[in-house]
Amino acid sequence: MEDRLIKVGITHGDINGIGYEIILKTFSDSRVAEICTPVIYGSSKIAAYHRKTLGLPPLNINNISRAEDAGINRVNIINCVHDDAKVELSKSTDIAGMAAMKALKAAVSDLKRGVIDVLLTTPVNKHTIQDKESGFTNHSEYLVEHFGNKRTPALTILIKDDLRIALATEAIPLAEVASKITKGNIVEKLEILNQSLIQDFNIVKPRIAVLSLNPHAEDGSLIGNEEKAIIIPAMEEVEKRDIMTFGPYAAEAFFGSQAYEKFDGILAMYHDQGLTPFKTLVTENGLSYTAGLPIIRTSPIHGVEYDIAGRNMASEESFRQALYAALDIFRNRKIYEEATQNPLRKQYFDKGNVDEKLDLTKDDGDETL
Repeated sequence: MEDRLIKVGITHGDINGIGYEIILKTFSDSRVAEICTPVIYGSSKIAAYHRKTLGLPPLNINNISRAEDAGINRVNIINCVHDDAKVELSKSTDIAGMAAMKALKAAVSDLKRGVIDVLLTTPVNKHTIQDKESGFTNHSEYLVEHFGNKRTPALTILIKDDLRIALATEAIPLAEVASKITKGNIVEKLEILNQSLIQDFNIVKPRIAVLSLNPHAEDGSLIGNEEKAIIIPAMEEVEKRDIMTFGPYAAEAFFGSQAYEKFDGILAMYHDQGLTPFKTLVTENGLSYTAGLPIIRTSPIHGVEYDIAGRNMASEESFRQALYAALDIFRNRKIYEEATQNPLRKQYFDKGNVDEKLDLTKDDGDETL
């Protein structure tokens, strides 16, 4: 049993989208606040506005000024946005972008101080969440700036149960993808994926499938040579480091034959190659996880959804699954840290003198096997 509930920092995202709707719907089930301690970074006034607009039942929100004061079995909120921030549902506004950034900055600050355990972000509008100080492009890069290092970038993994698809390249123009597919990049991403599968998902010896960049890779690279020149050498390199990889597989045959069911993780070469089959298979209850960082951050897989904002049509399922995943990953990391912190010391004996062999049944204070 845990000594305390895991404290989950939740950013409210774009206040003109569906962020508050999925938050309010999730915590309308009182049992959710019994398995964790939620701390929402946003505005109680804006939350109340969304609740009334959506016609949702009242939700008792605990206003706090610090994450340290979060109440157990309560939905806590830290007001980090001015009360006069105007909500304009379904619209892209600078005010909404500033409100999203203020919430993110506050949550990241608390994550650095260790007063929240994990971070769950709701969707933002990348065109409005901008300021001169942050240079924000996306959540992953922002978190790398604060918690990672440029030599080991973060890795996006799309998750639904045992289906885990990682992206070798993020959301970039398709014309730039081939130039980003390098041996070093593939090796790096495979190492991050393998380590994440071990420590975050409790998989002892992960089996990783690698997708090809070009169509019909199984035909011997008749179309393009990136598989032969880059991807296969990268796979051979990581196999020397005891990482199990298979492929490269052509994406259409791989997903069409349901081969994905045989692997613990999949590395896709570009955004749509991973997102399209994932969203086709998963529909609305998958999630996104940012691997490779010392902190834990999950998010729903959908965007701000301006087209349905304020209409009580949004599903909270992806947000709920992102919450559950953050809790599971936090626990798995604790188990991994405990298991690897003090490994059993190796036992030696002189093979030339069998009479002095180590008696493993003798209690000498060490753990027994």
